[in-house]
Amino acid sequence: MLDALKNPYILLMIAIAFIASFSQILLKISAGKKHESVIKEYVNPFVIGGYAMLVVSMFLGIICYKHMDYMQVVILEPVGYIIVMFLSRIFFKEKITRRKITGMLLILLGIIIFHLVTPA
Repeated sequence: MLDALKNPYILLMIAIAFIASFSQILLKISAGKKHESVIKEYVNPFVIGGYAMLVVSMFLGIICYKHMDYMQVVILEPVGYIIVMFLSRIFFKEKITRRKITGMLLILLGIIIFHLVTPA
């Protein structure tokens, strides 16, 4: 947390992970709906909103990359996978299985190991 106080771009990167994760949820909502035509399948509020959020997160990410150490970025990138798992539970009532928990723990373990092994 002290790193986040030194570099506010770390907090922005976490916010970007939430934006990108939520955009994926919007795209999945659209994919699960029946559409009247092929055009409406790709041009509807969920798809437009989802892709707009991805574009915003991409540009904000580029700004953050300029102001962050590469090692910080590598540690923060996988956080999106964990966020998507919890958002899927909330929006789609997907079960959080042992396999998903194991995957999440492996991601967290990888982040911890990477942080401990890399020089400061």
